[in-house]
Amino acid sequence: MSDYNLHAPEGATKKKRIIGRGQGSGRGTTAGRGNKGQQSRSGGKTYPGFEGGQMPLYRRIPHRGFTNIFRKEWQVVNLVDIESHFNAGETVDGVSLAACGLVKKADKLVKVLGNGELTKALTVSVDKLSAQAKAKIVKAGGKVEERLAPASTDAKAGA
Repeated sequence: MSDYNLHAPEGATKKKRIIGRGQGSGRGTTAGRGNKGQQSRSGGKTYPGFEGGQMPLYRRIPHRGFTNIFRKEWQVVNLVDIESHFNAGETVDGVSLAACGLVKKADKLVKVLGNGELTKALTVSVDKLSAQAKAKIVKAGGKVEERLAPASTDAKAGA
């Protein structure tokens, strides 16, 4: 078999049906559109969701509220929990917090709050810290590494 020998099997190619060319063609008069009504007219198309004049579903259902798609979901950890789960000199980050069970997912955003006291020197590397938590960690001799930069007030003023 080669390219010049190829041909479609018998019955595979059909003649195009021509409509609206008189009674003798079999598809004359109404051209297969039926009698009367919106679909028989030229330009008689409807839009998606059209229900024959009935109030469409998307207009019958109440649309209330607002979904903030830019919202950030934080996993919150307090200093009192970090104090009880970590030893001096350890690094506190999303992975170590998830291993202790203080947060559910290591890859999600973590914020440390200043509830409780800290007596150990720890290196805290999380996405966000409260000012009180930061002060208590530094006071205990630890280091703070904030991964997300705090939002500047200048950007809000210019918008």
